[in-house]
Amino acid sequence: MTVAPSPVRVRFAPSPTGMFHVGGARSALYNWATARQRGGTFVLRIEDTDAARNREEWTEGIISALASIGISKADPAFEGPSFQSQNETRHREAAAGLYAAGLAYYCDCTREQVTEHTGSQQLGYDGFCRERGLGFEAGRALRFRTPDEGVTVVVDLIRGNPQFPNAAIEDFAIARGNGSPVFLLANVVDDLDEGITQVIRGEEHLSNTPKQQLLWRALGAEPPVWAHLPVIVNEKRQKLSKRRDKVALEDYLAEGYLPEAVVNYLMLLGWGPKDDVEIRPYAELEQLFRVEDVNGSSAFFDIKKLASFNGEYIRALPVDEFVAACAPWISSPRAPWSAEAFDPAQFAAVAGLAQTRISVLSEITAYVDFLFLDEPVRDEVSWAKAMKEGSADLLREARRRLAETVWETAPLKAVLEETAAVFGLKLGKAQAPVRVALTGRTVGLPLFESLEVLGRERTLVRLDKALAELA
Repeated sequence: MTVAPSPVRVRFAPSPTGMFHVGGARSALYNWATARQRGGTFVLRIEDTDAARNREEWTEGIISALASIGISKADPAFEGPSFQSQNETRHREAAAGLYAAGLAYYCDCTREQVTEHTGSQQLGYDGFCRERGLGFEAGRALRFRTPDEGVTVVVDLIRGNPQFPNAAIEDFAIARGNGSPVFLLANVVDDLDEGITQVIRGEEHLSNTPKQQLLWRALGAEPPVWAHLPVIVNEKRQKLSKRRDKVALEDYLAEGYLPEAVVNYLMLLGWGPKDDVEIRPYAELEQLFRVEDVNGSSAFFDIKKLASFNGEYIRALPVDEFVAACAPWISSPRAPWSAEAFDPAQFAAVAGLAQTRISVLSEITAYVDFLFLDEPVRDEVSWAKAMKEGSADLLREARRRLAETVWETAPLKAVLEETAAVFGLKLGKAQAPVRVALTGRTVGLPLFESLEVLGRERTLVRLDKALAELA
């Protein structure tokens, strides 16, 4: 079987067995960029042959997650999804063809028998059934007859051209004892049928590649060009694990990372533009990206750097778009205040101030909750830090002056400057107990703008309550 020359066709082939891993998102983006910049096709294939773990909602989640990072079914470069389970007839035909051509044979060895033959659990299959002439029978696996001599050279755009001696590759199974094809064969047949010309995937698959390349040639086709991406690691340089690390793309988006920022960051996990300008729109990254420029070393998933990227993207939003982006966190039922307590006009008044201070959208509530709660959330550490000896006298004097001043930012600031001078304090020191009394925290939005939006009546009530507690 041969595949006619065609424009580049890449594929992304996840299994619908869980949330969408950020490593998978990076692989998808690299495939997407390669297809679009070369006028090719991105094929989405759902490898759903693990019936015990597959769930339909995970498939829907994959499509939704891809759309969230700009890989849309509506784009002409997008093809699919196809489903591996629907191609089982072709997988079985390919296995039967390899057996008929003498390129595969049946084996009835158990794992224990293989260990007994080789004398070690670490050694692979020893070819015991190669010449036994076994036919198909339930329980017998079908094994590919690996060449005894020569080497298999993998043309890899990232890894160079690694060579694998054929004598070191065991006669691997291509069909199970019930006749169902294993991943290695199904993957190759699907790639052949879909005309895949370039495979861009994680380096954990590199060890499978010489076996798959042998299958490509045994099926009468030239293998694709490979590109095995570096593994993504955490701060301890351990491979990202869903049991230990936050790896689901959906979790980052739900926390308030903007899709554009996540895409920008993921594109740089192993690759970077030659001009070293990292923060830039995806359209530019797509044109600059070359898979052959990807670094083969492990890529560190630095959450602090991702948050920094996200903060840059947040600050770049027009204020009205920032307000809209905050909606999931400031609207009930997720917000810590009632729907009746929320005032859109008050939020709009401070949104621009909050926008410059947060790096993740979910942080917005801690900056504005003092406006919409009957009483501010009290941070005990902040209270202990700010309410020191003499704070009651300062709050009492500030309250007296605030009750009479014009309620605008500049006069409010002047009042507190005058109060600070009475006690021989700098403005920053005088602000601390006032801020904690009004907002509950030592860190927040600019104090005088916050006072103006909070209003005179609520400000005085909160100062009275703080004075009562200090008394």
